[in-house]
Amino acid sequence: MTEINGKPLPACMIGTWAWGSGINGSKMIFGKKYDLEQLRNTFETAYNSGFTMWDTAEVYGMGRAEEILGDFVRDKDEVIISTKHMPSGRYHKGALKESVAKSIERMKIKEIDLYWLHEPFNYIENVDEMIECVETGLIKHIGVSNFAIDDLKRVHEYIVSKGHKLTAVQNHYSLLSMERQGDVLKYCIDNDIIFYGYMILEQGALSGHHDAKHPFKKISMRGLAFSKRKFRKIEPLIEYIRELGRKYDIDSSQIPIAWAINKGVNPIIGLTSPSQAVALSDGVSVELTVDEIKRLEELALASGVKAKGVWEKN
Repeated sequence: MTEINGKPLPACMIGTWAWGSGINGSKMIFGKKYDLEQLRNTFETAYNSGFTMWDTAEVYGMGRAEEILGDFVRDKDEVIISTKHMPSGRYHKGALKESVAKSIERMKIKEIDLYWLHEPFNYIENVDEMIECVETGLIKHIGVSNFAIDDLKRVHEYIVSKGHKLTAVQNHYSLLSMERQGDVLKYCIDNDIIFYGYMILEQGALSGHHDAKHPFKKISMRGLAFSKRKFRKIEPLIEYIRELGRKYDIDSSQIPIAWAINKGVNPIIGLTSPSQAVALSDGVSVELTVDEIKRLEELALASGVKAKGVWEKN
């Protein structure tokens, strides 16, 4: 698929997990917060560089990220909006449709280009509501996130049986999580489903900008996920990422992104500064060699570090 809702797909989708405040906001997740003007400049730089697809969720900043994005995208016809519903462990009839309406209201848009079920809870019932929203024109494409292979196969078959299409899957994919996502990625490629990978950079741990001497702030989700001890384990991988960055004369953070694209993944990259958007423009065109890809994967596996979010079921 090369377009969504008649709009061409860019090389990367831009994530807004680090936007907003409060629970699930930038301070809690990343240990820092960003001002509105900086985020606006980031959006404009990325948009003008051709990154027209933006991913958010109702739980990012508990709705605040959607509000910010909605303000930025106004009058930009080429923007593709992707957002998600977080289902509860127990199905509540009408909750997903209500979430769709609230997301549309927060972003002040008429329709959602790509709508995701954020977790595989009660997914048959929730997908039925998504299909209703497709049929009424509120959402244009269906996606699912954090699905393991068995649940993915079942939900895909169910959606097709209803005469609709599963457009995309969004799962955690990085050099430190690639093993457990291999069957999901292959299934998507074999069935013409777009695979979007989030946390390609492991929230910055694989950017080449951090190491045991320059770790994350402890009081943050990423600080808890990557301690100094864990950074020491992946140090050879980080050094090789930096080496490749120097070779291709790009920011080292672009190397894992180039690797993911080579694997058939559409990366979701969080941006919070204009300089990151500029770097991303340089990085999406880099083609790593077969030997470089092999070496990256060997070093990742040799580290013994397996990255997995506490929310992930697969």
